[in-house]
Amino acid sequence: MLVVYSAATAAVLGGGCYCLWRRLTATEDYKKPISVNYHFTRKCNYECGFCFHTAKTSYMLPIDDAKKGLKLLVNAGMRKVNFAGGEPFLYPVFLGELVRYCKEDLHMESVTVVTNGSLVKEKWLQQYAKNLDIMAVSCDSFDEKTNMMIGRGKGNHLETFVKLSELCRKYNIMFKVNTVVCRYNIDEDMNAMIEKVAPFRWKCFQVLVVEGENDSSTTLRNAQRFVISDEEYDNFCNRHKHQQSLVSESNEVMKSSYLILDEYMRFLNKGVKEPTKSILEIGVPAAMNDVYWDDESFTRRGGEYDWQKEEKKENTALDF
Repeated sequence: MLVVYSAATAAVLGGGCYCLWRRLTATEDYKKPISVNYHFTRKCNYECGFCFHTAKTSYMLPIDDAKKGLKLLVNAGMRKVNFAGGEPFLYPVFLGELVRYCKEDLHMESVTVVTNGSLVKEKWLQQYAKNLDIMAVSCDSFDEKTNMMIGRGKGNHLETFVKLSELCRKYNIMFKVNTVVCRYNIDEDMNAMIEKVAPFRWKCFQVLVVEGENDSSTTLRNAQRFVISDEEYDNFCNRHKHQQSLVSESNEVMKSSYLILDEYMRFLNKGVKEPTKSILEIGVPAAMNDVYWDDESFTRRGGEYDWQKEEKKENTALDF
């Protein structure tokens, strides 16, 4: 069955055009894209060997088109956006304007930037921190030699990482850590350093192999040498299970539980089928009906959480 937007609804979604989409059932139009990872660039200054969103293109949308797509997503039910890459801080002005736009113009609940941290400048935080809820910084080891073997930096990743955790506290940004558990860090005990940097959320992902991205010698990355068993991954998580911030995500949990929007604003169907058409072309409802998104797994992995920062209250006490 096909449904046609009214002219008024189509105008809200942009362009004043009519949009068609297939009903999932008689009572449900489409799943709402509650939280979306927007990878607006594939370019990166690091060379992590297990990366599954590699620099196959250098394309970036014009910023006005990116804003149009974000507005479409919000109108369709998006409450949280995660700006990712590649490395989003390769384009600090572009990134900063999108962060500002999402909070000040779209009034989005939560805005996150996922970064390796190497290019974050305090000057950028001074300008945009008020509109940023969460900064998720990647750190796969607290041994610098291990980071370099993985491809995460040239030897100063940890110094930058710790400094950034302090800057996030200074500018009232919720600090999150992303760790990929792989062959090179599987036996590491990270408890002491996690307690030191004290993230509000520590995501530990089991290294994931994605067809066409990092699965062989013919792709830009080959993650086969990083692969671990489910048992090895569970052992790592058990070693750190007393960390209150720990959120573990095995391959089974990760697969298809994320809505990933690429540089063309297409939803990716990694390992399942080809990407959807761009939401700028067909609208969000039609794209959501063509993406394989396991919203039940999204809920089970705690995809919705307290993702909005509390504003610091100024001291209004009188000083006589």
